[in-house]
Amino acid sequence: MNLVEMHQESRTRDRVRRAVGEQGPVTASTLAKELGLTPAAVRRHLDALGTAGLIAEHVAPAGARRGRGRPARAYVLTELGQDQFRTAYDDVATAALHYLADSLGGEAVDSFAADQMSGLEERLRARVEEILAEQGTAPDDLDARAQALAVALSAEGYAASARPVGQGTGLAGIQLCQGHCPVRSVASEFRAFCDAETDVISRILGVHVQRLATLAAGKHVCTTFVPTGALGTGPPTDEERARARPYVIPRTTERTTDHPADERATR
Repeated sequence: MNLVEMHQESRTRDRVRRAVGEQGPVTASTLAKELGLTPAAVRRHLDALGTAGLIAEHVAPAGARRGRGRPARAYVLTELGQDQFRTAYDDVATAALHYLADSLGGEAVDSFAADQMSGLEERLRARVEEILAEQGTAPDDLDARAQALAVALSAEGYAASARPVGQGTGLAGIQLCQGHCPVRSVASEFRAFCDAETDVISRILGVHVQRLATLAAGKHVCTTFVPTGALGTGPPTDEERARARPYVIPRTTERTTDHPADERATR
């Protein structure tokens, strides 16, 4: 392979990596169609990215609905792969938030995160309502609303998907997954961004939601559980939110969650 071919191979592999980050969990066949490549070429690049530790096979959640036969493999970025998206602006943003926290306290960061997410909420809500109107779907159809929210989140760069889980059991619900997080670098150190984002999802859906995993905590996908039996109960109160979210804890001296930002919050 000459230098030109090596350069083209490298650029194509980077396209595959970025597509996994933007669309994951995503299958090789979907990537082939999206990128205009042969399935064999995509699999070759996926194998190389997996060997480099940049992607991993996504394990479908327990109870997820599957069709007949062996499910197709889907891929997501690893923490190392997510780090490839970092830019100098991420470092500047993180440094600015540290300065804000040191100068005005953690409450200032919380307020800033909520303010930033309010703009996102406005755009997401408008898009969700637009999608439901186009479909002629009732605004209180929780499944349709969650699907519309996944579409709206994907348009904002979150690579989101929604699927039913636990059907026929007492734990039936919808699993909202986000394969990419545009603010992962700052959320890794400042939990307020994850908290504010979870609140946005809860308010738009109008129900309790539980954040089960986050990219900021080193997981492969942000996972939010939406219980389908909660329709009409409205967003949670502060007290209910503290009970509902397994990874959110009071800011005490005891660390009880794996979110990296919590260690800073207890200092």
